[in-house]
Amino acid sequence: MMFHIGDVVEGIVTGVQPYGAFIQLDDHHQGLIHISECRSAFIREIGDELVVGQTVTVMVLDIDIYSEKISLSRRSVLDGYDKAAIDKERINQDYKFTQHHYWTNQHLAIGFETIAKSGSIMINEALERLHQ
Repeated sequence: MMFHIGDVVEGIVTGVQPYGAFIQLDDHHQGLIHISECRSAFIREIGDELVVGQTVTVMVLDIDIYSEKISLSRRSVLDGYDKAAIDKERINQDYKFTQHHYWTNQHLAIGFETIAKSGSIMINEALERLHQ
């Protein structure tokens, strides 16, 4: 497989489901953006965020080594994570390949940073939707 965790790539939305969107990465590989990885805010309908045929930039969060399923994040790209800094941290940790399955990228130490940055935006958006 030519993709690695932390890669930032472009793909095309090929399908939208209530739980996420399928992204065609190349002729042979497809990945899934879970609804929670679309952006750092509440999303009522994923179709409000992504539509079939749309080109999106995503980060590879995980690759299941057995099924080769690829988990993607649009949120990581929109929030501006620095891939070079992540790669440098990975090298500095004497990184060794292990066969663990992580649902998020364990090399990102962001904690609640995304909530702190966009918390007021999410609250205002939720209040607006309540009044609709």
